[in-house]
Amino acid sequence: MTKEKLERINTLAKKKKTEGLNERELAEQRALYAEYLAEIRLSFGSMLENTVIKRPDGTVERVKDRFKKD
Repeated sequence: MTKEKLERINTLAKKKKTEGLNERELAEQRALYAEYLAEIRLSFGSMLENTVIKRPDGTVERVKDRFKKD
């Protein structure tokens, strides 16, 4: 997400708290939030794929393998 979009999210959030938003601004805010959350979820998923758990006995288990369905 670009710096400009993040700044716009913050601007809309501040305006919502102080004076409220019109319908166009609410729709823009929802769209920006959806885009932001999609990027966060993608980033978090990638992070989990590369995370491992090291047990005291020395074995290593990948987090993504813990959730595989049998």
